[in-house]
Amino acid sequence: MAVRDSYGAPLTTSATAADAYVRGVGRLLRLQPDAAVPVAEALAHDPTFALAHAALALLGHEQCAEVDVAARLRDARLHAARGTDRERSHVRAVASHVAGDSAPLVRHLGEHPTDALLLATAVPTIAFAGVSEVPEDAWRIVERAAPAYGDDWWATGLLAFVRQEQHRYDEAMDLSCRALALEPSAGHAAHARAHAHYETGDHAGGLGWMDSWLEGPGAGNDGRSHFVWHAALHELSLGDLDAVRARYEAQLLPAPALGCRALVDTGSLLHRWALTPDATDVPGLDAVVAVVGRRTLEQPATPFVALHAAVVLLATGDGDGLRRLASRSAHHEHPTHREVVAPLAEALRAMHAGRCSAAADALAALESSLWRLGGSDAQREVVEETRIAALLRAGRYDEARVLLDRRLDRRPAERDRHWRAAARAASEAAAERLSPASAGHPTP
Repeated sequence: MAVRDSYGAPLTTSATAADAYVRGVGRLLRLQPDAAVPVAEALAHDPTFALAHAALALLGHEQCAEVDVAARLRDARLHAARGTDRERSHVRAVASHVAGDSAPLVRHLGEHPTDALLLATAVPTIAFAGVSEVPEDAWRIVERAAPAYGDDWWATGLLAFVRQEQHRYDEAMDLSCRALALEPSAGHAAHARAHAHYETGDHAGGLGWMDSWLEGPGAGNDGRSHFVWHAALHELSLGDLDAVRARYEAQLLPAPALGCRALVDTGSLLHRWALTPDATDVPGLDAVVAVVGRRTLEQPATPFVALHAAVVLLATGDGDGLRRLASRSAHHEHPTHREVVAPLAEALRAMHAGRCSAAADALAALESSLWRLGGSDAQREVVEETRIAALLRAGRYDEARVLLDRRLDRRPAERDRHWRAAARAASEAAAERLSPASAGHPTP
C-alpha cells in the first residue's frame, strides 16, 4: 500500500520514513522550529528518499539549516529516478530554485498545487523569501492553488496573509480565525491576524490576543521574536513606552540566537521607539550591531535586510557605514539595490549629517518604490516615521502634520496623536518666535 503525504500525494519511501517527513513538513507549515530534524530522521529510515534529500537542501538554502546543500541535491536527483512524475518534478523545482531559477517551481505548482512545501517556498513570509519581489505574483500563485485545498487550515492561513497584504482586513481576520480554530498553532494564520489587528488600529485587542497566543499555542513558534515585535508595536502605538521597555528587556534583547531577526525586529523597534515624542533612555543599538556583524550591515543579502541595515546604521550614527552601504548598493547587480536601497541609504546619510530637509525630500521621492524592498506595510513604515522625524527636525512642521493625519486616517494610534500634537506645538512656538510682537516690535 502506497504511503502518502498530508495532502494525499504518494511518497516513494517506507511508512516510517514518510511519517518522519510528514512531521517535518508539518512543523515547517506551522512555523515551528527544527523542521530539519524529523526530515533527517526520514533519511535515517530510508537513505534513498529523494524528497527528504530535496527538503533538507531547501532548508539549508532558505533557512541556513546546517546541511550540505550540494550533497543533498545530488542525492535527491539520483534517487528521484525511481519516484513518481510529481516527485521528479518536485526535485527539479527545488534544484532549479536553489540555483536561482524559480520558474520550474512555479510551473510545478500549476500542475501540483497541493505540494504544500513548495507552495510555502513560493510565497514571501516569515519562513521563506518567496520566488518574486512583486506581491501580485505571489498572490496569484496562492489564489490559483487555494481551491485545491478546500478548508485546509494551512492554506486558509496562507490565504489570510495574502488578504491582509491586499488590505482586505475583514476577510483576513475571518480566514485567520477559521484556520486557528482548526489548528491553534497555525503560524501563518496568527501572522495574518497580527497584521489585521494592527492595520485596523485594534491595538488593545491585538495585543491581548497576541500575548495569549504566545503563551499558549504559539509558545514554540520559530518566528517568536517577530510575533513579540508585533506585540511591542501595539504597545508603541498605544503610547505605552513603559510596556515597550519591559517587552524589550524580557523578550527582544539582541542575542546570537536571533540572527538577522535582531536587526529586523529588535533594531527597527528601538529606532521607532527612539523617534517617539517624549521617549527617554531608549537602549542603544550597539548590541544589535554586535549580533548581526558589519558584513550584514554593509553588504546585506536582500533589499529587505538592506532596509533594516540602513535604519540601524542611522540609529547608531554610523555615517561612514551608510556611505559604504550606499556605494555598494549603487553598483549592485540587483536593480532594487541600485534603485531603492542606494538612494535610501543616501537619504539617511543626509539625515545623519544634519541635512534633514534634504533627507525628508529624498525619502518622499522613494515612497512609491518602497514596496520593492519586501516585507510588510507595517515593517516599511519605519521609513515614513523616519521621514516625519526629518521634517520635524527641519522645521517643516505642517508637512509632518499632513503625514501624521494621513496615518491617523489609516488607523487610530495614540502615539501618532501625541506626535501630531507635538508637531503642532512646535509649529505654534516657531510662529510665535517669528511674530513681530515676540521680536519687540509693535503689532500694526
